[in-house]
Amino acid sequence: MKIHNKALFTKLPDVFLLDIDNTLYPYDPAHHAAYKEVRTKVVQTFNISNQKFDQAFAEAKHQVKLQLGNTAAAHSRLLYLQRMMEIMGLGSQVLLALDFEQTYWRTFLRNAVLFDDVKEFLDDLRFFGITTAAITDLSAHIQFRKIIYLELDSHFDYIISSEEAGADKPNALPFKLALQKIQPAGDCIWLIGDNPINDIAGGRDTINAITLQKIHAGVVVGSGTNQADAIFNDFSELRQLIAKLSNANGSKL
Repeated sequence: MKIHNKALFTKLPDVFLLDIDNTLYPYDPAHHAAYKEVRTKVVQTFNISNQKFDQAFAEAKHQVKLQLGNTAAAHSRLLYLQRMMEIMGLGSQVLLALDFEQTYWRTFLRNAVLFDDVKEFLDDLRFFGITTAAITDLSAHIQFRKIIYLELDSHFDYIISSEEAGADKPNALPFKLALQKIQPAGDCIWLIGDNPINDIAGGRDTINAITLQKIHAGVVVGSGTNQADAIFNDFSELRQLIAKLSNANGSKL
C-alpha cells in the first residue's frame, strides 16, 4: 500500500463508500466470458461470422452511449443487443434480445469472483461501526443481482446506483445521494474505486472524500488531479490500516 497523503489517514472514517465493478471483483474476466457466450449464441442463431457480430455489437454500443450519455441506461446490454440486431437488418427482435441479455448476465455472474479479503474487510468495518455504502454505475436491477450473487447484500448499509441517482459518476448526483441517505455524524468520508476519474476525482471533487484506488491488472493509476490519496493492491492491506488506526485511537479491537 502506498499512501500519498499521510495526514489524511490518522483516524477511522465515519463512512466508507465503495465502488463495485472492478473494485470488489475483477470486471474483465467476467465480461469477456459473458461476451464470448453471447457471441457464440448469436453467431449460431443467425449463421453469421464472429467478425460481423463484433462489428455490429461495437457499433450498437457506440450508438447507445452516444444517445444516452452519462446515464445508467447507457450501459444496458439489452439496449446494445436490440440495437445490434437492428444494425444487422433484423429489426428489434425483442424476445431474442431478452434471451441474449439473460445469457450475458448469467454467464457474467458465474465468472464474477470477489478479490481476496473483501468480505473480511467489510466485516471489519461493520465491527467498528463504520457505515458502508456501495456507490455504483448501471441499473439498480443488475447491480442488486451482482451484490446478491456475490453474497454482499448483508455487508452494505446502503446501495446507490446511477439509475437511482440520475447520472453516472463522476457526476455529483450519486455521491451527494449517498450522503443524503447516510446522514453521517462526521465529515470523514473514505471512498474506494478503481477509476481515477469517475471514482477518485469524482469523490474528491464532489464530497471531499479521502480516496483510495484499488490497483490490479488493467487499472490505470491516477496521476495529477486524479491521483488517489492512497493506492493498494490487496484488501488485506486495508484491513491492516483499519486495525492500525483503531489501535492508535483506542478502539475496541
